[in-house]
Amino acid sequence: MTMIQNPLAKLWRLLLAIGPGIFAVGYTIGTGSVTSMAKAGSEFGMQLLWVLALSCLFSWVLLEAAGRFALVAGETAVHGCRRHLPAGRWLAILMVIGVVAGQWCCLSGLVGLSSAAVYEGLRLFVPALPENGYWPVLGIAAALMAGMYAMLWHGGYSFFEKVLIFFVMILGLSFIVAMFVVLPPPGDVARGLLPTIPKVPGAMLMVAAFVGTTMAAPTFVVRPLLLKAKGWGKGDLRQQSVDAITGAVLMFVVSGSVMACAAGALHSRGLQINQVLDMVNTLTPIAGKYAVALFLVGTLSAGLSSVFPICMVAPLLIGDYRKGEFDSRSRTFRALGGVACLIGLAVPVLGANPIAAQVATQVAQVFVLPLVVAVFMALVNRRSLMGEHRAGALLNVGMATALLFSVVMAYVAIRGLADFF
Repeated sequence: MTMIQNPLAKLWRLLLAIGPGIFAVGYTIGTGSVTSMAKAGSEFGMQLLWVLALSCLFSWVLLEAAGRFALVAGETAVHGCRRHLPAGRWLAILMVIGVVAGQWCCLSGLVGLSSAAVYEGLRLFVPALPENGYWPVLGIAAALMAGMYAMLWHGGYSFFEKVLIFFVMILGLSFIVAMFVVLPPPGDVARGLLPTIPKVPGAMLMVAAFVGTTMAAPTFVVRPLLLKAKGWGKGDLRQQSVDAITGAVLMFVVSGSVMACAAGALHSRGLQINQVLDMVNTLTPIAGKYAVALFLVGTLSAGLSSVFPICMVAPLLIGDYRKGEFDSRSRTFRALGGVACLIGLAVPVLGANPIAAQVATQVAQVFVLPLVVAVFMALVNRRSLMGEHRAGALLNVGMATALLFSVVMAYVAIRGLADFF
């Protein structure tokens, strides 16, 4: 027992030392991300792994830029944009509206999928439960959101960080273990890094959804607030860089594990899924109900790791716009957190299937991304703010490429949505 506890304790201490990077993973990898990765894996195998890899690469670039700006300038993203850029007030307002709208659109689908995952897990061990349990699913959703709101009401940054670390650690371990049960051939993984788009209906929408759920604008906008709340300063630039790359690597490993799990279990057998919970039935003959339960735990952790920070995003960004501070005790924080929790109940109350809407809302997040990338590119290149630490050639090339990539993905999203509707 001690030998097991020691590695877990070391992992926990390592994750606590990182902190803000875990928030990045929590914002990025939710049930919507699991939906996109699993659906793509079942339909296309590992063919879209290159999209995930590029998204995570550019996420690292933007996490580095956002973190460097926060520590050197001592500013946060929205507040810094408002104060230091031409037309900064309007750019800041557009960022806040775009990010909050995209996140709140995703929230209800996440809660619907998470509560359904819990119910399917219960049905796995209690077969007598009805197949379509509207009221039990709604009750689970209400309990989840009540728990989220209780944590929002009483917590501070340190508490929020520990909650996210717990969810992300379970999420990562669950999917990585499940992946090794049905690992796809190494050749398929290698070929997935070659840029190709499947010539089938829905492929462009899936590509855009990958970017919207992985290269997520809220991750970068909120990062300076989290670093400030963490108490990091200019002396922590190296630790910030390690935190940024760790967050990006974790995004790739965990998201790639979900895709590989679906590819190995389903694509190789000519099967597809239309919702993440379809994975429950397809894994049962391969790994038994306990491996399936592990997958469900991962799905639930994915949902909670995103629901928790999404409930915080509106008050965080409004606080950023006003004061450039993380204040989890204000009336605004608690009121807007409550509004978000109520919005999260919309899909369970309606009894709707959240899958199609979930993919579409992930795609919608792509549209605010070029603005966020351009704002950070402008901020980290201001000599008056950054001095000797302003962006060098390598970081500027990375951000310029990320900006081009985000614009192309916005176009792909428009094409994908047009085909979808």
